[in-house]
Amino acid sequence: MRSMVDRGVAWLRSGEGGRQVSGYALIGVLQLLVDWGAYVGLTALGVPTVAANPGARAVGALFGYVGNGAYTFRHPEGRHRLGRSSLLRFLLLWSTLTAASTAALVAIDAVGGLRWAWWLKPLVDLGLAAVAFVLSRRWVYR
Repeated sequence: MRSMVDRGVAWLRSGEGGRQVSGYALIGVLQLLVDWGAYVGLTALGVPTVAANPGARAVGALFGYVGNGAYTFRHPEGRHRLGRSSLLRFLLLWSTLTAASTAALVAIDAVGGLRWAWWLKPLVDLGLAAVAFVLSRRWVYR
């Protein structure tokens, strides 16, 4: 366990770790705003959460995939990490996290109503962002 912590600290101090964390946070905030806005807009128009959330997440995901592949997780030599393999891994991760997000929002909507789902969506997706960061860094954009 100690060596894993030491590697994590060394990675953050290397400069690349800090760039990845800050880049992921910046792109993630913008992606979250796009996703949230699309979700609120779609559900306000009467689209059910079960359809609106995946649609909104798809809009945000396009922004996030390109931004993170071209900047956040780019190769140390400056090349982007966008390609067929990374796209397939991204789509699998996105599908899994979208299913989890949608299930949570459907439950929130059923218990507290649509307005609660609107306000809690960013928190649900923020919680999933930590998982997405680790898997994006280690698996999607490797």
